[in-house]
Amino acid sequence: MKKIGLGVLLVILVAVSVMIGTNIGGNEKENDKIVVGMSGGYKPYTYSDEKGNLVGFEVDTWNEIGKRIGREVEFMTADFSGLFGLLDSGKIHTISNQITVNDKRKEKYIFSEPYVYYGAQLVVRSDNNDILDLESLKGKSVGVSLGSNYEEMIKKFDVKNEIDVITYESYQGSLQDVSLGRIDAVLNDKLAGLTAIEESGLDLKLGGEPIEMLFNAFPFVQSQDAVLIEQVNEAINAMYADGTFEEIALRWFPVNITEK
Repeated sequence: MKKIGLGVLLVILVAVSVMIGTNIGGNEKENDKIVVGMSGGYKPYTYSDEKGNLVGFEVDTWNEIGKRIGREVEFMTADFSGLFGLLDSGKIHTISNQITVNDKRKEKYIFSEPYVYYGAQLVVRSDNNDILDLESLKGKSVGVSLGSNYEEMIKKFDVKNEIDVITYESYQGSLQDVSLGRIDAVLNDKLAGLTAIEESGLDLKLGGEPIEMLFNAFPFVQSQDAVLIEQVNEAINAMYADGTFEEIALRWFPVNITEK
């Protein structure tokens, strides 16, 4: 009976070890792989090229970070609205998808050093001269990415519910609806809007000046290994110092979006 009990105990210990090994979070320092979540559908930050390869500014940024800290980087793609769920459940270490730092997110996550500085921008049809800011959106419809900072920005402004906020999983889909007149505007990143206007051929233009200046950083759960966060911050600062961030930015954008 004692031998049987010992065997059962060993089986349980092995099973528990396997379960612990599947959790990427916390103190799993022996696992050199960093799993980074992104949507894969937000050009030029993260998207699939004509060969089906995941490319973009965020991809190049993390490949460089991984090289500098000596750790393999694996990308996991999902709809934007599901990325924070993957982070919370420990399936990814962080998100790299132009994640804006705001007070609500800072209460829940530890953020890296900022790496992108940009403006929140309205995009409208080329014949629309009326929508220039959030105030001019009252009585109109605007598209935003589901679960994004842009959705929060409009809802915080629109306390009387005078703006019809339409959420999208696809940024391209929201721009398509503006071009077709199904909605009046889209709120997103200025440079992503400029890229779409230049490359999509859609009947679009920027609506007014940027609504608000923002910055991006990589979110980590509170229990994440502090060593990894420190390594990432050191890599970010070094990439600023030696001009690598500017080089990567100009590879994908007409201006240096990493300039503070």
